[in-house]
Amino acid sequence: MRRPGVLAAVIAVVCALVTGCGPDLSGTKVRIAAGLNGGVYDKLAEALADAWASQLDTERPEIQETQGSPDNIDRVRAGRADVAFVAADVAAAKSVGLAALARVHDDYLHVIVRDDSSIKSFAQLRGRKVAIGSPDSGVEFLSQQLLRASGLTGAIDRRNLGLTEALPALESRQIDAVIWSGGLPTPSITERVRTVGLRLLDITDLADALRATSPVYRTATIPVTAYNLAEPVTTLVLPNFLVVPTSMRDDVAEALVRGLFDARDQLVKAAGAALSIDVHPAIETSPLPLHPGALRYFRSLKD
Repeated sequence: MRRPGVLAAVIAVVCALVTGCGPDLSGTKVRIAAGLNGGVYDKLAEALADAWASQLDTERPEIQETQGSPDNIDRVRAGRADVAFVAADVAAAKSVGLAALARVHDDYLHVIVRDDSSIKSFAQLRGRKVAIGSPDSGVEFLSQQLLRASGLTGAIDRRNLGLTEALPALESRQIDAVIWSGGLPTPSITERVRTVGLRLLDITDLADALRATSPVYRTATIPVTAYNLAEPVTTLVLPNFLVVPTSMRDDVAEALVRGLFDARDQLVKAAGAALSIDVHPAIETSPLPLHPGALRYFRSLKD
């Protein structure tokens, strides 16, 4: 007589090989906390929602327009969203009850001034009007770390402007600088570089102080080819994670991660930042743990 456990295992293998069947997710509803309309988070969320709906035989996930990473993570922790795009520094600061499905794309810190500006270093922003990102956004969170590391907290005229509002204000000289974190190249910056001379500030002198505030910050170089720069610029690079509550079912988490990588080509068409989505760096989500379902997916790739 065959043991029930062995028989169940055989059935499961045959099911997977012959019919491709998996967990029944037909009634699963997923809410994705994305970001501002038209941003990278939003574009990736829209493409991912289409992919998950077709792959998993579920209704199309709900896309929530949000202010950015802090707002997104608060929604997941409050049970108002199931999946969120979150910058790693925000995730590290609010990690309780959260797990990562994967590391997705990387963002680069941009500190932007007009090419004809006298400002040559971050320290020279003292007393200046600086756009630090929308309220409750990941850019605002990063800006606060920058100001703290540079000793400029309270020493600049802060303007809570997102990139869409900040670049025209910089062009018309209503503000002196823009702090932004985004993929390379960020299309709206590329467009302004062509019409208005812009320059990026090097933050080499702040790198050590910033890395001391969070292990997720790394230094990187923005090459001259990104924005037709006069010279390469040293800056910070910041990973982004797909974040879920630790309470998410393992089979759901595994299916979502599998769907993410199966949809990579669609994601790249939606946003160039998705080119950096790859299974090898995807497991690097420290200090956030990988969800057990995600870990099961990554381990299956080695079998």
